[in-house]
Amino acid sequence: MGLIGWLAAFIVFIGIEIPTMALTTIWFAGGALVGLLLYLLGASLEVQLVAFVIVSFALLALTRPMALRYINQKTKKTNVEGLVGKQARVTENVDNAAGTGAAVLEGQEWTARAFKDGLIIPPGTMVRVEEIRGVKLMVMPEQEDLVC
Repeated sequence: MGLIGWLAAFIVFIGIEIPTMALTTIWFAGGALVGLLLYLLGASLEVQLVAFVIVSFALLALTRPMALRYINQKTKKTNVEGLVGKQARVTENVDNAAGTGAAVLEGQEWTARAFKDGLIIPPGTMVRVEEIRGVKLMVMPEQEDLVC
């Protein structure tokens, strides 16, 4: 591939990575550097290409999960997924069989349903959001002794 080819590959992979910051092409830039190093050491094109592929995929497989953990460490959940696990206060009797229920979560009133069928949760009960289905909070009482 030659000096120019490996440098161009390295620049292209870095050039794609910089605006996206998705950790997708940076590993191939590392492989291109190994290919360049092998070219400078006089290795054949086949050896350079095999090393490029092996190093690129090894970097991807071994370091990407760790890198994502550190990069996403301070990522804040947004929108709906950030509401799961939070507390809400029931404002209308939650009864799946009757199709009733409402709760206030962070100042917003939501339709609420019991996470487990058969539970009836009275108004005033503090509940935990287990998941969100559509526009409904699926909730469980904070204290088990309040389960009716």
